[in-house]
Amino acid sequence: MKQAKTCTVIGSGIAGLAAAIRLQQQGFSVVVFEKNASAGGKMSELNTNGFRFDKGPTVLTKPEYVEELFELCGKRASDYWQHHPVNPIFKYFFDDGTVINSHKDQKQFAEEVATKTSASANSVFQFLKQSSTKHFLTDEVFLQRSLHKLKNYLNWSTLRGILNFAKVDVFRSMNRANSKQFSDQKVVDIFNRYASYNGSNPYLAPATLNVIAHYEITLGTYFSEGGIYRIIRTLQSLAEEVGVKFRFNVDVKEIVTEGNRATAIRTEDGTKDFDLIVSNTDVYNTYKHLLPTLTAPKRFIEQPRSSSVIVFYWGMNREFPQLGLHNMFLTNNSKQEYEHLFGTETLYEDPTIHLTISSKMNATDAPDGQENWVALISVPYDSGQNWDELITLSRQRVIKKLNTILKTDIEPHISFEDVLDPRKVNAETGAAFGAVFGNNSNSMFSAFLRHPNFSSKLENLFFCGGTAHPGPGIPLCLLSAKIASELIVEKYTPFG
Repeated sequence: MKQAKTCTVIGSGIAGLAAAIRLQQQGFSVVVFEKNASAGGKMSELNTNGFRFDKGPTVLTKPEYVEELFELCGKRASDYWQHHPVNPIFKYFFDDGTVINSHKDQKQFAEEVATKTSASANSVFQFLKQSSTKHFLTDEVFLQRSLHKLKNYLNWSTLRGILNFAKVDVFRSMNRANSKQFSDQKVVDIFNRYASYNGSNPYLAPATLNVIAHYEITLGTYFSEGGIYRIIRTLQSLAEEVGVKFRFNVDVKEIVTEGNRATAIRTEDGTKDFDLIVSNTDVYNTYKHLLPTLTAPKRFIEQPRSSSVIVFYWGMNREFPQLGLHNMFLTNNSKQEYEHLFGTETLYEDPTIHLTISSKMNATDAPDGQENWVALISVPYDSGQNWDELITLSRQRVIKKLNTILKTDIEPHISFEDVLDPRKVNAETGAAFGAVFGNNSNSMFSAFLRHPNFSSKLENLFFCGGTAHPGPGIPLCLLSAKIASELIVEKYTPFG
């Protein structure tokens, strides 16, 4: 094993924080550089006018991946952070007035589907059983370790996956599989929406992605006490307790290289040497901006982009008892919506709206008798559209749809508003082209086309985060940090 002592992590998203904690615990001296004033990356928050909003992810699954970081440091996560099961998980609203609640209790969920649609309860049971099988066959092989090391294929779990490859369901699209599974389009649309969790198109993405339902429903969805951003705050505190150093408001300008090694980082304050470098920034921007003289691996960074978002952060001066923590108002034509997103790269007139109201479970997120609405719609990544015009148009469409389904007029109750669009996503989080999830997963080979957690050209440069393997979302970003850290520990031993 080679020796190394100092390590820098560029970026303090959840994967960067997790990698820093893991490597500091392994004996490396870790410094995190963050261009913004606070940690979190896409997992940021907005506090204003008495309202608090999570600006990034709003759905939490696999909280044990967060807890594991505390356990590695000999601490109890419950002393720092609390989380609670969410039930119902989602409230799905349709134009005809139908409202379907998803529940962790499979029997309750299946009965609700059977009561309110033409799909059978058994079709729900079978779908969730198949999703569980997909998880069993893919988790250890595709998510828990690097896909880009030959030795990781020489084991029983990989052989098991190969022998059961048909059950992974990579040759059908999500929509094709779900349309065959369910007799009612409403239910097809509910399960197709999981493609949007990584910015993809269910009419193209492999049915393997139906595994996401296993995480959200079977394993359960949770609410982070204090909001999703509380996770970032507690992980930063944990990192500082174990000795990680943070440099905020410092923008890394370049990764300095010499031969086949990354030797230092350059900031406005000068150049600082490090033995190891971990990039928690967007892979595309890492090569384009930080490694301008290094030939970028086109195979990984020039894949089709994911969708982006327009998000309206609304402070509402009244409460809406018919809504829950997670609400989804589905489009009247999902095929057209996705064709606009990924085909013409425009916006469909009737968008699906993901509405999160964290004050439903965390009362301090809004003043008494009021609510904090995070109304999100998927939009194409930034390819030069007129976003000011599209924001105005989207606002009209979102308000119209919510008014129609909720049978009220919400606009007079909006006492505060802020907006996030693809340009801001790029500027604030460094997501290239505002593509929130990096590459999309609209191909059966997508899992193999995310950037490895290591560089093939610079022996001491590693990658973690949503644009590296295994992909976006809180659980996968935490696994990305774990994989990158394990690769480092396998290759290097700290010296003191």
